[in-house]
Amino acid sequence: MTAHPPHTPPFRDPHLPFAKRIDDLLSRLTLDEKIGFLHQFAPAVDRLGIAAFRTGQEALHGVAWMGPATVFPQAVGLGATWNTELVQRIGEAVSKEIRAMRARDDRVGLNVWAPTVNLLRHPLWGRNEEGYSEDPKLTSAIATAYTHGLRGDDPTYWRTAPVLKHWLAHNNETDRSTSSSSVRPRVLHEYDLRAFREAVEAGAVAGVMPAYNLVNGRPNHVSPYLREQLRTWTQEELLVCSDAGAPSNLVDHEHYFDTHEEATAASLRAGVDSFTDHGTDSSQMIARIQGALDQGLLTEAEIDTAVRRQLSVRFRLGEFDPGHDPHADVTDFDTPAHRALNLETARRSLVLLKNDGLLPLKAAPKRIAVIGPNADSMDALVGNYNGTPSKPITLLAG
Repeated sequence: MTAHPPHTPPFRDPHLPFAKRIDDLLSRLTLDEKIGFLHQFAPAVDRLGIAAFRTGQEALHGVAWMGPATVFPQAVGLGATWNTELVQRIGEAVSKEIRAMRARDDRVGLNVWAPTVNLLRHPLWGRNEEGYSEDPKLTSAIATAYTHGLRGDDPTYWRTAPVLKHWLAHNNETDRSTSSSSVRPRVLHEYDLRAFREAVEAGAVAGVMPAYNLVNGRPNHVSPYLREQLRTWTQEELLVCSDAGAPSNLVDHEHYFDTHEEATAASLRAGVDSFTDHGTDSSQMIARIQGALDQGLLTEAEIDTAVRRQLSVRFRLGEFDPGHDPHADVTDFDTPAHRALNLETARRSLVLLKNDGLLPLKAAPKRIAVIGPNADSMDALVGNYNGTPSKPITLLAG
């Protein structure tokens, strides 16, 4: 047995397995502290020297919404490359920028909510730019490559911890919080689940995010498939993060439960480990979890299970081993190499069609007209879930 240094609690000993360290840390946390960990914005525990932590950093095609960063082509463009090696390099670049940006701004999170593996089954969805393809095999291959890049190749410590979106059969924006997707068993297993499954089984996924919608009449946030399918695909502890406001939707919009205490307890027991609701204000979710405990709808053991999964991600990210984390000093941010990779990706994402005479174009036109409201606009470039490009080039300028 490896002895930990004198006066050092076992959870701080990098020589012990993560599982034993998590057991030790759980035993030191009070019930109130553990409940606080279940909100997206988990507070610091000063008496144990534990920093605050938040789940969620958007990184669909670059570091999103945190200022200047390399903005890679939208996800549908990455899928169009059919190039897993290239997409893995993009994931590596994005995760390095996340680490570099976090070093100067602790609002940048290491638990990234990307990629989106919802299949592009209908062109009218409205968010097709977020996904890779209508095909589950191509989608899972590209997603696996991206998550491997985001995760990094160190056997112990992850550069970032990717969460797949949006579980499950999420393909409409209108009434997305109340609509139910009707999915036959064969379609469920061979199509919708498959894209998630192959990425999870590849070993570089930290968790999933349930979608707002219902599937066959049951909200995804209380889906039995989280337990019956997702958690059987890997031996790793997976962190399930709710979508924003979805815990409240179970009562306020879907009317699936009568009280928020019932809804919160059912979500947690189904497998939701982190509640994204009411922004940075954790008080309402904490009150609901406490109320569910008081009413006998939850047990402390069930709370421990959820906290364990969150801590598993935090340990893998090197939070408790700053002296051993190989990613702690990454400084690669918006570098010439990342810009060159971006240009290479943009070129490879193009799908060229041969003009067999249908279009009245000359072989080598001397002038090209760039028209329309987005001809010289940044709106045509950045898509959604994007960062701010440091040296943008509009379509007209290009």
